[in-house]
Amino acid sequence: MSTWKIKLSIFINYFIFAILLNSVGTVILQVQASYGINASSAAILEACKDLSIAGMSFFVASYLNRIGYRNAMLIALGTVAVTCIMMPLVNTFWMTKLLFAATGASFALIKVSVYATIGLVTKDQKEHISMMNFIESFFMIGILTGYFIFSAFIDDKNPQATGWTKVYFLLAGLAILAFLLLLSTPIHENEMGDTEKIESSHVGLTKMFQLTVMPIVMIFVASAFIYVLIEQSIMSWLPTFNNKVLHLPTALSIQMASILAASTAFGRFVAGIVLKRFSWIMVLICCILASAALVVFALPLAKNVNGNNITGWSNAPMVAFMFPLIGFFIAPIYPAINSIILSALPKQQHGMMSGLIVIFSALGGTTGSLITGHIFEAYGGQTAFYFSLIPMALLVICLVFFKRLQSKHYGNVDFSELSAGGH
Repeated sequence: MSTWKIKLSIFINYFIFAILLNSVGTVILQVQASYGINASSAAILEACKDLSIAGMSFFVASYLNRIGYRNAMLIALGTVAVTCIMMPLVNTFWMTKLLFAATGASFALIKVSVYATIGLVTKDQKEHISMMNFIESFFMIGILTGYFIFSAFIDDKNPQATGWTKVYFLLAGLAILAFLLLLSTPIHENEMGDTEKIESSHVGLTKMFQLTVMPIVMIFVASAFIYVLIEQSIMSWLPTFNNKVLHLPTALSIQMASILAASTAFGRFVAGIVLKRFSWIMVLICCILASAALVVFALPLAKNVNGNNITGWSNAPMVAFMFPLIGFFIAPIYPAINSIILSALPKQQHGMMSGLIVIFSALGGTTGSLITGHIFEAYGGQTAFYFSLIPMALLVICLVFFKRLQSKHYGNVDFSELSAGGH
């Protein structure tokens, strides 16, 4: 079996979906100007993305092995290619909602299929771990690249213009390239044992939700939900904050949001080292406290920003650089708690637990973006980001209970692979 085309297609898959999934903040900003949408209405885009991920996860748990991993990836890539082409042609807000719904559903298919396919195209455990790390890293590269790709298509002199939607022709081209590469290379899925496939019918769903009655899983689900609520409320609304509150030009607002993605990637790298030496609960609580401190001390700097003379990175206000550094501090939380819960469960339950992670992470992202959008519209951007202090406090409480359950019943966790985490 020729594997280089499959590997290349997988990398392009993740690159495309990293750009599309994390462009929601950029698009939220753009639709307000281009289509005259208010902030609370624009927040629905996050729900379109995340709820479709959650909904498709039910399908994935039941029927994906019947369709086949290669066919599922082809369906996902074809769907994204078509909707990307339609976006600049139809050029309406409802098409934007359809685009994110299609992207979310397709990503649910891609993620599970890619993870399963990696086992077929790698020779041993070392190569498997290496490819997983490369894929997760490439996802972060996609996020960073996306901010600059979108900003290149934006006309600061005409904010109401819809020419920025032409970026989707480029993304459609990448999706078609990945589709053709995958179509031209067969994948021998019969090499994968039955135990590695997802259970079919309603049995997989039933077993998955039976997990939620376990106390440690209940606390984990609450922790994951709250974390993603915090992360997405900031990530999705940072470009709008930069533009509406800090008065940065639209393209610069999007470019400077890349600091959040970069600081998150660096934070997870550092966490992989730090968590080998220190207690995870101590590290994560310190991270949350540092995040809260950054909110308290950085946001007041935005109060009297005058955007008249801001033309680029060199004369952007300090808060535009400081606040996105919150990504560095919140970065270790999600992969750490995922590692803990998976290590606490038998290996045969890891697939079902992964389904719960996807579903409740999606629900948390939707909730955070919708709440932030309504607060942003009613009380302003500063108040909207101050809101993050409430879920931060709740997350500390959840983590304390999580630690007690983990220590009492499940023993210690090895964090040697933690730095590969992400969502």
